[in-house]
Amino acid sequence: MDFEETFTSPNETLTLNFTMDSGIPGYSMSYNGIEIITPSELGVVFSEVDMSEGLILDAYEISAYDETWSQPWGEQKEIRDHHKQVKFYLTKNVTGEKMNLTFRLFDEGLGFRYAWPEQKGLQDFVISDEVTEFNLAGNHTSWWIGAYQLNRYEHLFNETRVSEIDTVHTPLTMKTDDGLHLSIHEAALTDFASMTIANNGHNTLEADLVPWNNGDKVRGSAPHISPWRTIALGKTAGDLMTNYITLNLNEPSKLEDTSWLETGKYTGIWWDMHLGTKTWGSGPDHGATTEYTKELMDFTAKHGFYGVLVEGWNTGWDGDWAANSDIFSFTETYPDFDIQEVTRYADSLGVKLIGHHETSTGISNYEAQVEDAFDLYNEVGVEAVKTGYVGDFVEGGEWHHGQFMVRHYRDIVRKAAEHKIMLNVHEPIKDTGIRRTWPNMMTREGARGQEYNAWSVDGGNPPSYTTIVPFTRGLVSPFDYTPGVFNLLLTDKPENPNNNRVMHTLAKELALYVVIYSPFQMISDLPRNLEAQPVALEWVKAVPTDWETTIVPEAEIGDHVVVVRKDRNSNDWFLGGITNEEAREFEIELDFLEAGKIYEAHIWADGDEADWETNPYPLERTTQELTSETILELDLAKGGGVAIRFAEMD
Repeated sequence: MDFEETFTSPNETLTLNFTMDSGIPGYSMSYNGIEIITPSELGVVFSEVDMSEGLILDAYEISAYDETWSQPWGEQKEIRDHHKQVKFYLTKNVTGEKMNLTFRLFDEGLGFRYAWPEQKGLQDFVISDEVTEFNLAGNHTSWWIGAYQLNRYEHLFNETRVSEIDTVHTPLTMKTDDGLHLSIHEAALTDFASMTIANNGHNTLEADLVPWNNGDKVRGSAPHISPWRTIALGKTAGDLMTNYITLNLNEPSKLEDTSWLETGKYTGIWWDMHLGTKTWGSGPDHGATTEYTKELMDFTAKHGFYGVLVEGWNTGWDGDWAANSDIFSFTETYPDFDIQEVTRYADSLGVKLIGHHETSTGISNYEAQVEDAFDLYNEVGVEAVKTGYVGDFVEGGEWHHGQFMVRHYRDIVRKAAEHKIMLNVHEPIKDTGIRRTWPNMMTREGARGQEYNAWSVDGGNPPSYTTIVPFTRGLVSPFDYTPGVFNLLLTDKPENPNNNRVMHTLAKELALYVVIYSPFQMISDLPRNLEAQPVALEWVKAVPTDWETTIVPEAEIGDHVVVVRKDRNSNDWFLGGITNEEAREFEIELDFLEAGKIYEAHIWADGDEADWETNPYPLERTTQELTSETILELDLAKGGGVAIRFAEMD
């Protein structure tokens, strides 16, 4: 062994063992004395030099950091960044190339990244492989979706032992037989290929970088850095959900002024198209008309929501729009949509038009127009834009997850910030915490959302899906799942050969506004369906989208989850609880409430005989007084849920 040293996190909860063995760097990790990562190799292979072996450790340095910073919006206002850092300086034997390897040790996990300082030997380099290993101490239960599939990240999650996984996307979430939860992911993905995880057998996992279409993994020039490779830990599933090391490993905000950022709830000309009652393209059933947009704006203003998303307003949607990547215009409207009139009308009501840019993966076409498109939105007062990238490949066969698209997504976020525009990105790159650096990156898709309930050939998202996604895709938040469908059986749908429906109760649909976090939450359904359920609509109007604190008192991945969040702008707390196909009862301690205060609990719960499959609509609205010492009993129907507002009483 050339070198071996042990380092600990601030409270010595986590232990890192770093080694140099015959010129090969490696690490292992323990948590509370339990081995999590067994000896694993580190390094990167360039086309011209192998920086995974034949290395010399020149020096290392240790530092400590402890700071609390505030999110301008988010699920947790104040976040503590408390870690120890160890930086190793490595040199390639004989040829002399330099590489630094930095670890940050938190009590709840670690991150590490590679850096290549400026040097002549690594100009215009190509990375052909990353050999980073995550060798696990056990054959854990895991939740995952396969990488290198068509349809991007939009798949149902598999639950298997680690030994059965394929090459998978991150976050890769696992649970040990002893009940510890962990997730492998990455942070600060900026100019690099997205990392997937390959199964090498015997609980040995390895980083697998999504390549360019010619096989290159990463292209760059020194100085250059990789994203952080992260391992987040939690004693419970809830601890994992409130683990913020991904955000802490991103750079602070580049926006000096964040006062223009706003959270809220929105309606839209969107669900109509998924039901098949209106079209994106022009014609007699065109959705994006001035008249229909004004109707939606009337509804939106009446109920106090932020704005109206309008899809299909711009030319290029006619025919097979998913193949129209080169003909979309992002400034020319269809004749029946007057953007100046629509935004003038919105201003008169105190609501906003939410813009939409669907590229159909026509990246060059979009990049050539995006400045003019953002200028148009600035001119008419659009502050938030939903972007889309429907298609399996982009620009000559590039993956959505490779370096080509990572660069594009980051460039659009920066340009949007320059125009003071907030983004909601669909068909995105996965979230790696970039919202800390660019907080106008508000929310994104990146998983199966509500629309699958409208047309998916498998009938829609099963009841267990929303009990899994908060601990997989949702770990790095936010997720524009687009809840708010009240017509659960989709009786508006003209044709329904796959028996599509929303596979849960109405109370569960309400609970998703707390369980699945997004600073922009959609109220998806048609206004007539929403107003036909005034009790349910009352909850949607009341629930916030910006939080001060988040806790998770009950959770078992795939079974159930109870999330509690405190409103950032009041003393009210909100609870959302959901279950899978099974009915469940819980007793929840309310010690998060302020001691000595009396609260009125407004409860939206599954009504008598509610059942996701046979009777999804019964909804019971009750109130009761309680305190922090109350033990609250929750009764969830099959596929059901509960939504509660705890309002402080005078």
